[in-house]
Amino acid sequence: MKFINVLIQSLLALTFSAYSFAVDKIVHVAVDHAPPYSRLSENNHPQGLILDILKYAELTSGKKYKIKAVPCPFSRCVRLLSKGKVDVMGGLIKTPEREKIMSFVEPPYMVLSSSFVFYGRQNSDIEVNRYEDLQGKRIAVMRGGAFFPQFDKDKSLNKVAVPSERVAVDLVLRGRVDLVIAVEDTADIAMDVLDQPMHKLKKMQYRHTQPIYGYMAMSESFANSGLGDHISQQMQTMAKNKTLDKLVAPYHLPKIPAQLINPSSSLSPH
Repeated sequence: MKFINVLIQSLLALTFSAYSFAVDKIVHVAVDHAPPYSRLSENNHPQGLILDILKYAELTSGKKYKIKAVPCPFSRCVRLLSKGKVDVMGGLIKTPEREKIMSFVEPPYMVLSSSFVFYGRQNSDIEVNRYEDLQGKRIAVMRGGAFFPQFDKDKSLNKVAVPSERVAVDLVLRGRVDLVIAVEDTADIAMDVLDQPMHKLKKMQYRHTQPIYGYMAMSESFANSGLGDHISQQMQTMAKNKTLDKLVAPYHLPKIPAQLINPSSSLSPH
């Protein structure tokens, strides 16, 4: 009887270990509808750059794990990540506030030398020629989104949080808000994918130009796990051997600058 009890306990331990191993091998990836870099089809099937990167990393790393996409609106994706309900999300701008609740993987894989611009209705008399002209305007912003520091920290502006870019543009066209903020390099593509009438919008003169870096971010618990650490190392290896450059190319993104891969190679701080 004692032998049987020991055998049962051993089998249960093995079963639990196998179960734990299987669970540890699932990477839950939050994916929002943000064309052209990620999108959800009509049947809610996710696809996009962050999934391409993780799938390639899994195929070439020698460590097998299953990638499970979790479709969600942007703000909910960020919230799920911050609470550890998902493991990974892509395309996030690093901010001090976000660094307190999630872990960013170096280097960034999306590098844009672009501008944040504001769009209004084509037939409106609104003009924004300088930052101060934003005062008194109703500005649609993605709920949970990050833009540029001055704008993000400015509590005097009338920002209207919305769940998606489509909703933001719809509100502008219906006159419910005055402006929507967007990244200039991707706005035209996004509007086309979202089937929005770009010709009914006008771009304001004022723009804020800066390098825009999009990172893979992990929940704090996943970042501290063996698999999270492994994927972080894979990202660095893929950046150094130029694999990331090949993966981002179909999305019309530039190569990752050398100083972001090897910060010590930069001659001057930025």
